[in-house]
Amino acid sequence: LDLLVDRVQGAPVLVLITFRPQFEPPWTHYAHVTALTLSRLSRRQGAAMVARLSGGKALPPAVLDQIVAKTDGVPLFVEELTRTVLETNLLRDEGDHYALAGPLPPMAIPATLQESLLARLDRLAPAREVAQVAAAIGREFSHELLAIAAALPESDLQAGLDDLVGSGLVFRRGTPPQASYSFKHALVQDTAYATLVRAKRQRLHVRIAAALEHDFPETVQAQPELLAHHYMEGGLAEPAIDYWLRAGQRAITRSAMAEALAQLRNGLDLLAGLPEVDRPRRELDLQVALGVALMATQGWAAPKAGRANARARELCEQLGATAQLWPVLYGQWVFHGVRGEHNAARNVADEFLRRAQERHDTSAAVVAHRICGTGALWRGELPAACIHLERTLALYDREQHHSLASLYVQDPRVAALSGLSWTLFALGYPEQARTRSREALDAARELAHLNTVAYAHPFVRVFLRAVSSGVA
Repeated sequence: LDLLVDRVQGAPVLVLITFRPQFEPPWTHYAHVTALTLSRLSRRQGAAMVARLSGGKALPPAVLDQIVAKTDGVPLFVEELTRTVLETNLLRDEGDHYALAGPLPPMAIPATLQESLLARLDRLAPAREVAQVAAAIGREFSHELLAIAAALPESDLQAGLDDLVGSGLVFRRGTPPQASYSFKHALVQDTAYATLVRAKRQRLHVRIAAALEHDFPETVQAQPELLAHHYMEGGLAEPAIDYWLRAGQRAITRSAMAEALAQLRNGLDLLAGLPEVDRPRRELDLQVALGVALMATQGWAAPKAGRANARARELCEQLGATAQLWPVLYGQWVFHGVRGEHNAARNVADEFLRRAQERHDTSAAVVAHRICGTGALWRGELPAACIHLERTLALYDREQHHSLASLYVQDPRVAALSGLSWTLFALGYPEQARTRSREALDAARELAHLNTVAYAHPFVRVFLRAVSSGVA
């Protein structure tokens, strides 16, 4: 949002941003930004809103007074409570106004928004089950998924949806069965969801997850967090953990590291629900991904990243897991290196390279030579740095190794080119150094991996400024 607000200056654009009072917007210092405080409705405004909802027909003063008093100027509550009253048998339509059908019971008008919404749902008895299933799916839901999850005859399903849409509690876009729906407000969804008993709620979530797996493969691919959520709420820890891991790994590939952290931690929290024999393997995968996300968000030397990698290393040794060991060793190398613990970092890099060569693993060797070369540059061992970084470039294959960026936070080729530019300059080859630095920027842009771009740009631009000023 900060970037958006900054860029619309002088453009023929109106941007409307709403937020709650506790949020402190960082852009109020801009001259083109105006802040408006939306207060609660006054009694006059509340009464005017009631009149509009009643079609201009006046309500009995006692009823109007209770609506205005209980809603306390909250527009959504005014609307919902007015609709609740109009749908009951409290009032009698007299043509141009409403009259009380009898004495007004003391508790006839709900005192809270949730009570009002619940009363409206209760009066839509045939639609209530449809609303419950829809609420378990989410704020928005498709006709197709709802039909599978609800397991109702199409006529009953359609009648329930028509009632919900007619009541204004749900909005519809499109024509069934291609229609999509959304609850009018999150509170409507919450109220419908709260009416589900725990056992039925769990069964619904499992049914929804199974439907997504079987009939919506594109959703499984694009939004694994949805299946993770439904399996978790359904009480099935094993598939929930698997999908939280997939969601976290996918978020890492998109450089959405904050999302990845939340998703991976959800998976770790569920491990206690697995049999003890199944925990280490799944924890290892989660810890490896968590270490990557922590390094990207909290810094290379962050204690939490160090602990995640140390735990992953312990699990690798316990399970004899080689494939997962590579990113763990990388995490330990960068943790020690950024902290200035160069001997410890060198030991990890040497172990990385030795293991990669023993297993004839080219992908691991690409990364191993990169970290050996970068470590040598840090220590001022320039000829060794040059040899290792050039070896990285020789082994790197664009098609085979571009995915390494997600596993190691940055692309090893771009990192090697960036380091090599400094190494060559220090060895007395400024033109070669300049060429390598430009290659690094071009490769980072081509890869379009955010953390790689963020690594290459300041690294190379500082170098280019140093070269142009003759200082390095």
